[in-house]
Amino acid sequence: MEEREYEMLVWGLQGMAQDQPGLFRIKVVLISLFAYLVLFGLLLLMILGVYFLFVIARGDSSFITKLFFVGSVLVSLPIVILTLRMLFARIPVPEGRELTVAEAPQLFRMIAELQERLLAAPIHHVLVTNELNAAIAQCPRYGMFGGYRNYLILGLPFLYALSAEEIKAVIAHEYGHLSGSHGKMSHWIYRQRSTFGVLYEHAQQRRESSMVNGIFASLLDWFGPHYNAHTFVLSRQNEYEADAVASEIAGAAASASALIRIDLLSTWMNDSFWPKLYAQSEQHDTPTFMPYSAMRKLLLMTIDEWATKERLSEAWKVESNVYDTHPCLSERVTAIDQPAALPGIFKTSAADAMLGNLALAIAREFDLKWWAGEKDKWQKFHRRFNRAKVRIAELEQRPLAQLDVSDAQELALLLVEFRSVGAAKSVLEDLNGRPGERFPKPVYYYGRALLDEGDAKGLEYLEEAFKLSPSMGEDCARVGYQWLCGKQNEAAAENWLARLQTIHA
Repeated sequence: MEEREYEMLVWGLQGMAQDQPGLFRIKVVLISLFAYLVLFGLLLLMILGVYFLFVIARGDSSFITKLFFVGSVLVSLPIVILTLRMLFARIPVPEGRELTVAEAPQLFRMIAELQERLLAAPIHHVLVTNELNAAIAQCPRYGMFGGYRNYLILGLPFLYALSAEEIKAVIAHEYGHLSGSHGKMSHWIYRQRSTFGVLYEHAQQRRESSMVNGIFASLLDWFGPHYNAHTFVLSRQNEYEADAVASEIAGAAASASALIRIDLLSTWMNDSFWPKLYAQSEQHDTPTFMPYSAMRKLLLMTIDEWATKERLSEAWKVESNVYDTHPCLSERVTAIDQPAALPGIFKTSAADAMLGNLALAIAREFDLKWWAGEKDKWQKFHRRFNRAKVRIAELEQRPLAQLDVSDAQELALLLVEFRSVGAAKSVLEDLNGRPGERFPKPVYYYGRALLDEGDAKGLEYLEEAFKLSPSMGEDCARVGYQWLCGKQNEAAAENWLARLQTIHA
């Protein structure tokens, strides 16, 4: 199914879900049952077929009959095995640092209170991860046959970012997915969406291994998007219901504050915190601070930097899409009847309130693990940066006109990598203006420099770079498409992309 076709399907189903919620839920239930019936029906037909042929072969001792039976078994057996594998496919268990009741009694007390109040299933495992996120995961021990174990996943940065009241709202939201608030059938569908996703991936990975697997994968290619679209819309409805649960348990103000705080913080951490941390590798061979230990105070100290009216205004403009079951920030906050308000400062984070000194110990664990994975890359980049700095200085001491093509291209690419595309513009312009052979990377980066200045002529350079080097087509297409979407509209971007694709058609 084409991307645009899938988007239209989702938006149409969302309209039906809003206008006729009861009928829509019945439709999703029927589609989910159909998925099971196809798998079980196929398995049953194969087994009955083999048994029927066995009975015939047993009564007819002729060589042709026995040969036909053996051939049928050889054809049917891979289908039976694949179906059984799909039914018992193992769902990956979440990873993280598991907490015990003795380590975090206050956290487990809160969880027990929520379970009792919501009449929900128990949480079997509580994991702390290094992500700015919280989630609930259900992992079946027997594939589609269930035996679910419930995992509550709390990111340590998430716990440092929120107050105790806000984390209560978050956990109540996650627990809402396990409670009776969605209805037992909706809850079952909610789980099977994840399970079916794993089964679909399982089949896709094996589609080239045999003809039978290829047929299975092709059938799932047809059914998968329709199943995913229907369950996507229901899952989005469940997010709203889980938000309502959180608002009822912890208060709408705390729920909205948590939603807004995490949305603003996630953008800031991606755009500022982590880039600034890694930028230290230019000057230092080891970080001046370790990320997870620093977050405890840094997330509060920098609130004036990330919790601003301008950032909130930008976040409020983001619209929901058809690939994330979580609605956009403005829709979620508006749904619980709360305004677009900046989050306030709190004295004690959820990490300190719920975990105490254990949070500091876990932060050190995460820091050690992070540095073990980053140390080699960090120090290699540090050495490369210092060598590049010396080489750039050497080349910049000479007038551009005195640099041959090789040196000019080296200078341009070093400036792009270690400074910016804009810093390399004059060298790129000189290089592309020289007579003789044109080189794809300088052409590509000059096009980017022009686009950064708002000059549409940069698109022509992206097209030329693609002609010179088809392997750069993906980069050229991405940069041009994003620029046109921002400067004009999606239709203009699609038209340009279609023209670009004709270059090597």
